[in-house]
Amino acid sequence: QVQLVESGGGLVQPGGSLRLSCAASGSIFSINAMGWYRQAPGKERELVARISSGGSAYYADSVKDRFTISRDNAKNMVYLQMNSLKPEDTAVYYCNSEIQRYWYTRQQELWGQGTQVTVSS
Repeated sequence: QVQLVESGGGLVQPGGSLRLSCAASGSIFSINAMGWYRQAPGKERELVARISSGGSAYYADSVKDRFTISRDNAKNMVYLQMNSLKPEDTAVYYCNSEIQRYWYTRQQELWGQGTQVTVSS
């Protein structure tokens, strides 16, 4: 069984920084894109950042120049460095990945369980 496990959330003051990590574990043949989504109370889940297997990154306009996504393909991990955090960044952050378990199987989309990020003074 393959799963994604996030870590690194917490409470931080406005202007502060946090680094989220997500580890993919289990039987994995290859991982395509990896990304981070977030969902604030009463709002829909939205894409924050996404990175291809080759390292090309996409960011939502709201986090450009503040957040940086990166990945370690050898460790099957993706990270989200969040700087200059604002109260509106408060949300549950979810890791997302497209994983192929075996060479003969199709890719499947997986989600982590989510990690809470709260930005407040």
